[in-house]
Amino acid sequence: MSRYRGPRLKICRRLGDLPGLTRKTSKKQTPAGEHGQLSRKPSEYALRLEEKQKLRFNYGLSEKQLLKCIKTAKKVQGSTGLVLLQILEMRLDNTIFRLGMAPTIPAARQIVNHGHILVNNKPVSICSYQCKSGDIIETKNKPSSKALIEQYLNFPGLANIPNHLELDKSKLLGKVNGIIEREWVALQLNELLVVEYYSRK
Repeated sequence: MSRYRGPRLKICRRLGDLPGLTRKTSKKQTPAGEHGQLSRKPSEYALRLEEKQKLRFNYGLSEKQLLKCIKTAKKVQGSTGLVLLQILEMRLDNTIFRLGMAPTIPAARQIVNHGHILVNNKPVSICSYQCKSGDIIETKNKPSSKALIEQYLNFPGLANIPNHLELDKSKLLGKVNGIIEREWVALQLNELLVVEYYSRK
């Protein structure tokens, strides 16, 4: 099984806050596992692995998908780490999550898979669809689809919508105005360590 379906709080306790994975917070302060209380200085490899795992679990990717994104990012001019984050942030499931149409990225993925979303008036059921500047993301004109999105919009996963997106709550419609800037990425991580992790493989 490529995608993680296990306990989410355990991952958050190990890796820190992952807004895309879950809204829940754990009452336990120590890392998960039998030896979670032991504090050893992590190796350089462990630090890079941890940053890579943050990306994987937050965006709900398999190892193969993340490797594919890294290869794509390396072909583009500019900072590979920044380009990688932009590729992941512009995925359709993440864009729906950032618009507030879903509480988490797994919930957004389910909305897309079940055919509740139209992109530029065409139904799209592929979560990894890369949103482009000018794309209009709207809810299907069905009562069940509209009720679901309205319910999620009342309790958004994140407080602020990034400046590259705009949302019309009355029409249940979102618009992509550009590419996300680094300061609007909700995940706290050092993307250069992820690039270094893959460059050594």
